[in-house]
Amino acid sequence: MAQAGKTAFVLAGGGSLGAVQVGMLHALLMAGERPDFLVGSSVGALNAAWFAGAPDLAGVERLAEVWVGLRRADLFPMSLARLFGILRRPDSIADPRPLRRLLETNLAFDRIEEARLPLHIMATDQQGAGVRLSSGPAVEAILASAAVPGIFPPVTIGGQDLMDGAIAANTPLRIAVTLGASRIIVLPTGYACALNGPPKGAIARILHAITLLISWQLMHEIATMPDGIEVHLAPALCPLAVSPYDFSAARQLIARAKETTQEWINGGGLQRPARARDLSPHHH
Repeated sequence: MAQAGKTAFVLAGGGSLGAVQVGMLHALLMAGERPDFLVGSSVGALNAAWFAGAPDLAGVERLAEVWVGLRRADLFPMSLARLFGILRRPDSIADPRPLRRLLETNLAFDRIEEARLPLHIMATDQQGAGVRLSSGPAVEAILASAAVPGIFPPVTIGGQDLMDGAIAANTPLRIAVTLGASRIIVLPTGYACALNGPPKGAIARILHAITLLISWQLMHEIATMPDGIEVHLAPALCPLAVSPYDFSAARQLIARAKETTQEWINGGGLQRPARARDLSPHHH
């Protein structure tokens, strides 16, 4: 059902860089912004779901505590048994069960439609088409949206094997427009724009590539938004030398994003239309 004339928060993916969205949410709430609904993809689906269940400063502060307490092994556990299993039956590198436990322990609701704010989670089917999940088990939807191919196994929902929402040809911005939003505030995770070389390790390189893919998708979507759609882009952090596989910098990322978003708001960011080039590595 369309929600005409509404404000949507759109939260993109980006691995450990999802921590920046916590600082952005804090600053937006302090400025009096309240979304009518949320659209999230990948780690942005996790943050959007948390916020949809606790859409206030206290909820954002608890989300910050969760992020600061996260370690890489909490989301990407590795073991010799898992690696040997890959040799026998290639499927995925990481075990999704710890992420499932994290979600089951911390989410304030079981089904998407039970959230305090309307929530829409984006995943991708095996043909690359976007799949919007607006009802049903929340944990399954988030796991599907965050199922980076090769890292996590796909998640079967409604007979479809779904994977990371960042892979879809249509981004969360298009979903927000389809749902009838006339005003969209995008919370990007950005990418490690100041790395001197590729991140070390297979998972780190996959996640870095996906953050670049997400940024270019957002740039294209912002540049091709239909007339009459007001889009604002919270500032991505750059220079940034943190790999999306590094969870040790969450506290600093949250604080820095909160400060830069407050400065952006104070400087009239919520009155200026988003520019695609703001996410371009050449612009930074």
